[in-house]
Amino acid sequence: MSKHLSLFMLAAVCWLCATAAQAVTTTVETRSTSRPLPNTPTPAHTLRITGMFEPGDADAIRRVLVSLKPDARPASSAPFAVAELSSIGGDLIEGFKVGYLFAEFDVATVVRKGDSCLSACALAFMGGTSSHLPPARTASCSLEIGGTLGFHNFSASTSALRRKIGSDDGLTSERQGFYMARAGAALLMQYAADMGIDQAFVAQLLARATESFDYLTKNGSFLTLRVCPIGLGRPSIGTAEQATNICNHATGWLSPVMSSQAWPMTARQAKRSLLEYIQSNMMSFRVKGALADQLASYSVMRVDSAIDNLYADLRAAGLPLLEIVGPVFEVSGYQIGIYSMQCMVSLSLEDPDKYDVAIKGPKGIARAFRSAPAPCGRLFLYDQEAVINPHR
Repeated sequence: MSKHLSLFMLAAVCWLCATAAQAVTTTVETRSTSRPLPNTPTPAHTLRITGMFEPGDADAIRRVLVSLKPDARPASSAPFAVAELSSIGGDLIEGFKVGYLFAEFDVATVVRKGDSCLSACALAFMGGTSSHLPPARTASCSLEIGGTLGFHNFSASTSALRRKIGSDDGLTSERQGFYMARAGAALLMQYAADMGIDQAFVAQLLARATESFDYLTKNGSFLTLRVCPIGLGRPSIGTAEQATNICNHATGWLSPVMSSQAWPMTARQAKRSLLEYIQSNMMSFRVKGALADQLASYSVMRVDSAIDNLYADLRAAGLPLLEIVGPVFEVSGYQIGIYSMQCMVSLSLEDPDKYDVAIKGPKGIARAFRSAPAPCGRLFLYDQEAVINPHR
C-alpha cells in the first residue's frame, strides 16, 4: 500500500518565487508500481514529489528515506529509490539540499511525460544518483520524452528581502540583494562542481535573464548535462549518417564531418585495415612476443582465419580494436592541428545503444575521446543540434 506523507512547512520564500505556496508532497510507492529507467534495475521504492520547494522540505524527505532505508536493494547496481519530480520550483537553497539528499541516499531522478520540473526542481533533479560504488558517484537523471525540464537564473524576492531586513529603504534592499545574489551564485557553482554539472552550462545559466528558461530539448544539452532520455528511438536517418554522428561525438566535435565521408566496410575489411595499421605502428603499440611475430608476418594477412584469430588475440591482450557488432564504417576527414584521423565505428541494428568506436590517430589506435552516458548511448546517433524533446 502506498504511503502518503504531506510536508507542510512555513513559507519563507526568498529565492526564485515571490509568493508563498504549499510545500512539496511526497508519495512513496512499492517496486511493483514503479516504471523502469533505461538499462537500470528497478529500485525498491518510487517517491513521487510534487509541489513547491519550501524551507524544511529536505528534512521531511530525509525522514521518509530514513524510514525506508532498512529495506534491501533489489540489486547492488540499482538505486535505493527513484524520485519522480513534478514542480514549478520554489526555494533555491531547498533545491540544493534535496539534490544533495538524492546523492547521499542514491536516489535516481526522473521527470515523467506530461510533468514539469522547473527552476529549483531542475537543480534538485541534477542530484540523481544510482550508486556510490568505486571509483566515483554514478549519476542517474532521466527525462521521459514529453516531460519538461527547465533551468533559469535565480532571483530574489524584493518584498521578502524588505521583510527580512525590516526596512523599506531601496538602497539597503539593493545592497542586500546583491550580496544574496553573489552568495547564490557561489552556492550554484559549488553544487555544480559536486554534482559534475558542466561549468560552461552554469556560466550560461547565470548570464540569462531571470524570466528566461532554458528547456532541455536538444540532443547536445542532454549530453552536456548527462541526462538520459526515456522513450527515444533510433533516428530516422541513414546508417551512414548515424555512424558519422557517432564519430563526430566520439571525437568531441573538434572538426565534424559530413556523412559523405563515411565509407561502408565489411567486417573482414575492417579487421584487416586495423591490423595493417598496427603493423605500420609497431613501436607505438609495444606489442611483444608471439603476437608481435604474427603481426610482423605479412603472410598472416592473406588467410582469413588467421586474421580473425590474431584480431581476437590482440583484443584479448587489451589493444583498443573495434568490436564488430553490426555494419562497419570508416569516417575520414578529422583533423587535429597538422594531424589527420580516421574514425571506425560498428553499430548494432537491433540495439541503438550498442556500438563501438576506434580512432586511428598519428600515434596509434585510441578509444573514443568522449562517451555518452552508459544507459543511453543512442544519444550519439543524433546530431547535437537535433531537437529530441520538443518543448510543449
